[in-house]
Amino acid sequence: MSTALNDLSRYPIVQAPMAGGASVPQLVGAVCEAGGLGFLAGGYKTAGGLYQEIKQVRGLTGQPFGVNLFMPPGGQPADPAAVEVYRHQLAGEATWYETALGDPDSGRDDAYDAKLAILLEDPVPVVSFTFGCPDRDTFDAFARVGTFTVVTVTSAEEAQAAQWAGADAVCVQGVEAGGHQSTHRDDPDAVLGGTGLLTLVTQVRETVQLPIVATGGIMRGAQIAAVLAAGADAAQLGTAFLVCPESGAHPLHKQALTNPLFVRTELTRAFSGRPARGLVNRFMREHGPYAPAAYPEVHHLTAPLRKAAATAGDAQGMALWAGQGHRLARDLPAGQLVEVLAAELDTALTAQSHRSTAS
Repeated sequence: MSTALNDLSRYPIVQAPMAGGASVPQLVGAVCEAGGLGFLAGGYKTAGGLYQEIKQVRGLTGQPFGVNLFMPPGGQPADPAAVEVYRHQLAGEATWYETALGDPDSGRDDAYDAKLAILLEDPVPVVSFTFGCPDRDTFDAFARVGTFTVVTVTSAEEAQAAQWAGADAVCVQGVEAGGHQSTHRDDPDAVLGGTGLLTLVTQVRETVQLPIVATGGIMRGAQIAAVLAAGADAAQLGTAFLVCPESGAHPLHKQALTNPLFVRTELTRAFSGRPARGLVNRFMREHGPYAPAAYPEVHHLTAPLRKAAATAGDAQGMALWAGQGHRLARDLPAGQLVEVLAAELDTALTAQSHRSTAS
């Protein structure tokens, strides 16, 4: 167990940073106050907007919390021709929702440098990174201001790169996870998929010496116990917190998680151009097979469509991000959910101990 990681919260329970509006300060504050580690999502926000949310969290809790940043895409921008073809593919959606498509060239770096500057000037307890790994200078800078750093990884190789660069911990993301897969390199030719969480935690545990936060499909305390037994130091849950009243997720999104109409999840590039897991709906079925590997160009392109669908009350046109355990979601206040998960974890650990003693 890592003292530095586990001293951040009473329970080994982390609320995932969910970009797009779910991880609002009220959710983060409630999770922290109940003994978990809450996370603000820095993605898709202005630097000023993120700073204001950090101030709000500090007004709600004196407990440690985290902020997540999207790493800017590496390499060359996406093929403009492929993006243009997809634009034509979406023309009917624009007509249906009576809105113009977004500008795919609206920006690629998500104001990363400005957000980094804010977090170094006015430090928070934890900063995590998605879609890549910063360089050693960045980690050294955070170490100097006392910030604990985490890199989200989807393979043992990515975890090793994070260790070499100087990260304090890794968040190991299994293929079961809802929302974007945090691969450090998005291979356009790769089949959409990944490694299951328990297998991946074991692979990473045997590859690096860093503390591990496990994430992907976790909805119950017994599953937290399972990932701890596999070698993780904490568990991160996203979908489980989406339905909480403090979550900023759209009401249609919350309802869809347990709506029998949505029977499964899939990985798709349809909404953003990067592989992301969501509930299968009409938009995903019709456009997923044709969406190019073009992030954030496709994200910008579809943003007005997703907003218009939400305004129209049409869940079939929204990005309904969800992990594979979505049907297990419980409509509980965030603080109560943390307490229930902690009690379930304690019960599972006690049962494990009894079985071990009996054998």
